[in-house]
Amino acid sequence: MTPRGASVAVVGAGDYIGAAIARRFAAEGYRVFGGRRRGGELAALKAEIEAAGGRFEGRGLDARQEDQVAAFMAEADADQPLEVAIYNVGANVSFPLLETTDRVFRKVWEMACQGGFLAGREAARRMLARGSGSIFFTGATASVRGGAGYAAFASAKAGLRSVAQSMARELGPKNIHVAHLIIDAGVETAFVRDRIVAARGAEALEALAPDTLMAPASIARAYWMLHQQRRDGWTFELDLRPFAEPW
Repeated sequence: MTPRGASVAVVGAGDYIGAAIARRFAAEGYRVFGGRRRGGELAALKAEIEAAGGRFEGRGLDARQEDQVAAFMAEADADQPLEVAIYNVGANVSFPLLETTDRVFRKVWEMACQGGFLAGREAARRMLARGSGSIFFTGATASVRGGAGYAAFASAKAGLRSVAQSMARELGPKNIHVAHLIIDAGVETAFVRDRIVAARGAEALEALAPDTLMAPASIARAYWMLHQQRRDGWTFELDLRPFAEPW
């Protein structure tokens, strides 16, 4: 790979989607800064990326904390310019309405919406100074449709979508590409597999056709494609789903 003189910040560099995004951009030559609540869990990803010739820096990061997000983006931008920032924090929880406490609702909103605002704003501060950059947000089915048990998650994801749209309208004319990626699918993760087994049994999981669950690498590929777009044809919203996902 040819090293690029630029950085990518991934807020929410978890074991699946976030890790896949980090791998993809590192493979393209970018220095990747990955942040997650338990920063020590990024050691294996760092070792994997560096063994493949890439560059990765892992940091402990609470995306709800303004000072931590600002410091994280500043570090990503310090030695070489921050070219791409991706907000990938999940917060997918399901509770019946009467069991959704004030604390749960607030925490989900902070993780899935407020954190996205903070990350986007701090990335924009640095990109505006150079007049270029990409800021991307990971959304979900809940970004556009509420569901039973998802009052907290859906409202937060819908809020994040509106933040992204507002940012795109404001920053697009200043040469910053803002995009929102709706993942309308079950993603190939241990969490999703466990939920399928709990709801429908192990037989249902075994009966799934190949590619019914979305591979994290496919999501990372979509983000790379978005970053490669010319500004005369920027995508704001990309709705991504496997061939078998019911609408």
